Amino acid sequence: MSTYVLVPGAGSDSAHWNRVRPLLEARGHEVITPDLPAADPEAGLGAYVDTIVEAIGDRSGVILVAQSMAGLSAPVAATRADVALLVLVAAMIPAPGETGGQWWAATGQPEAQRAADLAAGRDPDAPFDPVVTFLHDLPPDVLDEVLAAPPIDQSDRPFADPWPLAAWPDVPTRVLVCRDDRLFPLAFQRRVTRERLGITPDEMEGGHLPALAHPGALVEWLERYREST
Repeated sequence: MSTYVLVPGAGSDSAHWNRVRPLLEARGHEVITPDLPAADPEAGLGAYVDTIVEAIGDRSGVILVAQSMAGLSAPVAATRADVALLVLVAAMIPAPGETGGQWWAATGQPEAQRAADLAAGRDPDAPFDPVVTFLHDLPPDVLDEVLAAPPIDQSDRPFADPWPLAAWPDVPTRVLVCRDDRLFPLAFQRRVTRERLGITPDEMEGGHLPALAHPGALVEWLERYREST
């Protein structure tokens, strides 16, 4: 049995993992899904890291999975807890001293998203629609459930803090990207992963939220990583 610690992205909570958790538990694993202080306007990046570290506690050899924005906090938490494996899923990959707010321009994300939208025939200047950007590949019943849930207002506060590490932590790291991610397009993710970590990411089906759209496929990748560590 292993312990998986699953960290959600911006504007999400532990419910993000509701389709993944039972699949991992059915395989005999312990699954921890901490709720981050997303709506707290006073909670900076350090508070997110503290929450993850506290959730891990004194467990050893955990598998820490970071979705999207959690790419900012999970690597820092990995330096303060006994983490055997860090898995980034459609995640931001920060650079030393860079804030989460600076990450977008520094990586070229706006230009990459605009180019991908144009290539796919989407209007890059259309008003933001979460269904178009994030939820386009969810099964209808899951989409209805997500849209019916009360929204979580993500505070901008953690995006203002410089990433505090001098280098990527000395922890085995895997990067899993999604071929139809409309926020972080595939070519963009490949480039940033190579530039910042020097590795080639693995690729799976779906958009930005595979835990909701393709939980079975995501679990297969996580288990593959666990078995190869």
